[in-house]
Amino acid sequence: MHLPILLPLLALPISASLTYKGVDWSSLIVSEKAGRTFKTASGQTQPLETILKSSGVNTVRQRIWVNPSDGNYNLDYNLKLAARAKAAGLQIYLDFHYSDTWADPAHQATPKAWASLSKDALVKQIYDYTKSVLDAFQKNGIPLAIVSIGNEITTGLLFPIGQLSKTDGAKNAAALLHSASSAVKSSSMSPTPKIMIHLDNGWNWDTQQWWYDKVLSSGGGLSTSDFDIQGVSYYPFYNSAATLSALGSSLANMAKKYGKEVQVVETDWPTYCPNPKYTFPADAKSIPVSVDGQTTWMKQVASKVTSIGSQGTGIFYWEPAWIDNAGLGSSCGYNLMVTDQGAATGSLGVFASL
Repeated sequence: MHLPILLPLLALPISASLTYKGVDWSSLIVSEKAGRTFKTASGQTQPLETILKSSGVNTVRQRIWVNPSDGNYNLDYNLKLAARAKAAGLQIYLDFHYSDTWADPAHQATPKAWASLSKDALVKQIYDYTKSVLDAFQKNGIPLAIVSIGNEITTGLLFPIGQLSKTDGAKNAAALLHSASSAVKSSSMSPTPKIMIHLDNGWNWDTQQWWYDKVLSSGGGLSTSDFDIQGVSYYPFYNSAATLSALGSSLANMAKKYGKEVQVVETDWPTYCPNPKYTFPADAKSIPVSVDGQTTWMKQVASKVTSIGSQGTGIFYWEPAWIDNAGLGSSCGYNLMVTDQGAATGSLGVFASL
């Protein structure tokens, strides 16, 4: 089996502009069970967390599912993964999906065990579950820097009760999110992690403004005091309107109107994309589809975050080392920052300069 190799950090100027420089590494244990290992450019086998740390990453993102059928991404899985991050000196950002499987704008399935609950019972359940997870991390001595109460919840969460298109959906979503936020604050976790709300299409200011204004004014109890960070997903290969310029404007508008930290918590760039399903944004077309292009992309996205000033605090690359899912759900063939053919890639080192 060819072993994926990651280069050590590049010889780039180091800046402390971004507080959180991270990657989502949720699938690491799955990959290791499949026999995957990681090497430095010099050929030394090392744990992925060691390579990430030496490449300039300071925070890892992990998704947590309630009761997945195979156990992957559940609480025990996340505790094991987070313990490794802590030992390597990495901060941890825990991403609640509030589902037994993937949660995104098209899929926000209520966990099977919660499916028969009424709205009021579901509000209590999300509180109890969220608090129990954070209490478990605290019991195991694993601090959390950030907690996202939901993943890409642009259409709501815990369908159908918290689905924004349903009657009282926005009000119900607000009640659920307020309850989840309250659970984070009342947990035993100390210090209390920062609380994030995460939507997709971060380049689209109209979408961001519509969502926050609708949910915050719904009467469900959610207020701006319930969260610290507005996180967004931003991908170049789903919509030609997703320009870097639009991203910068959207993030600036969010920071100005709501007064919160803003972060791009999911982004990717391909090194192989012969047949993209959608046209790439016009101001990204000059960026090469290559390892060097990944570095350029990350610098460009980071510049939009840091241009906001102190409110622009983080950027995360989504699953750069998930070898068995190289397309990462896109129409591009390869978006990883590692190779499964024994060749080195240097784009991971860009984190040292962000």
